[in-house]
Parts: sequence; structure tokens; C-alpha cells
Amino acid sequence: MRQRVMWRAGVRAGAGMMLVGALASLSAAAGDGGAPEKALATLKAGNERFVADASQGPAIGHERRAALAKGQTPYATVLSCADSRVPPELVFNVGLGDLFVVRAAGAVADKSILASVEYAVEHVHTPLLIVMGHEACGAVKAASEKTEESLGPNLDFLVQAITPAVERAKSRPEAERLKAAILGNVDDVIGTLMKQSEIVRRHATAGSLQVVGAYYELESGRVHFSKPLQMAGRATETASHK
Repeated sequence: MRQRVMWRAGVRAGAGMMLVGALASLSAAAGDGGAPEKALATLKAGNERFVADASQGPAIGHERRAALAKGQTPYATVLSCADSRVPPELVFNVGLGDLFVVRAAGAVADKSILASVEYAVEHVHTPLLIVMGHEACGAVKAASEKTEESLGPNLDFLVQAITPAVERAKSRPEAERLKAAILGNVDDVIGTLMKQSEIVRRHATAGSLQVVGAYYELESGRVHFSKPLQMAGRATETASHK
């Protein structure tokens, strides 16, 4: 069963919905762990600074490095595309040790990606997991333009993982199709995490982990977020995903 991501109000219905509306003004204070809501608010505030060209100098100096040499306590895990235009630390205006970042083309979740996310959730104890797609994603474009000719086993795997989202998006008007596929792929990646990772599923169900989809606009720099996936207390339903 595929976990569906519900995007925030002000968005057109259907896969590939147009995400609009300004984000609320939030505290710019750096997070120190804590509740998922606090972590999400910190990321939103950082992105607001980035969009406004008002990014604050992140903590990267010797004092911060010395503290991190003793251990890490990031307050969020971000699974995003490997695209050079989408560096999560800059997009969210954070410093060293604030985010546990996992990146792959199209944010496709193979075993290595799953293991990295599980490590962040189970051993580093991040309370928030963001799965972020982005505008004009090359991996999704490749899946939408695929032919019968093989690209090689590794690229074929990538394209095949994204293809279901591309197929669903074909019902959308052509101008909306790519964005619909990108958002659909975020939905599918979250579904894969819930289905294939007992660790992520357990923490999400227990309420110790909040999972949120996101979409990054290249020119504006703005990140739009879905509503958090509601998993807490759904042990019976999630057991069917095993």
C-alpha cells in the first residue's frame, strides 16, 4: 500500500498540485533537538531567510567543529536529490551538525539510502524526516523521456523507481506533468520508506518521528511542505506494509 502525502491548503487537488501561499513567520533560533514541530519550524524559518537573501552565517567555526568532534545531535534528516542546485544546508540556512543529509538522484530509496535514514532515525534520534523533491528534476525528466534502450543497469534502476510517478502524472495537462511527477515521486519515496523500513515505520507510528514531503523551487529558493504524514497510533494499518 502506498503512503499518500497530503499537501497543505492552497494547493490544487491531484498529483502535481501547485503549491502556493506564504509560510508563517517562525523563530530563527537554531534547534537543539526536541519535538518534530520545533525542528520543522526551525527549517521553515531558515528557508525564509534564504528566500529573502538574509541568510545568517551558519555555525562552522572552530568552536562548533570542536563540539561536534565529541558527537552529533542533528534535529532533522533530509533525504533529497543529489542535484548541485539543491544543497539542503544552504536552502535551510543551517550550520555544521544541524542536519543529517542523505542524497541520491531523484531521492530514490535503495538499500544504502534506507540504511542511512534508519541510522539517522534509530541511532542519531532525529525527530523529523524531510523527503524533498525539486523543480526541473533531471532524474524525473529522464524517467519521463525513457525509451526502450537501456541506460545501463544502475540508471535503469533509477528510472524504473521513478516511472510509477511519471505514469500517474500522464493524466495531468502537459504543462503540469513534470511537477506532478516530481511530487508523485516524493509520495512514492515516502511510501517506500514506510513499506521497506521497519525502523522508520515503527518510529513514525510511535510518534517519535514526523515525516514530511517537500518541494524546492530553483529560482525563488522557496521550499513548500506537505502536511506531516499521520502515522502515530496506526500500528494495525502499518503492519500490513511489511
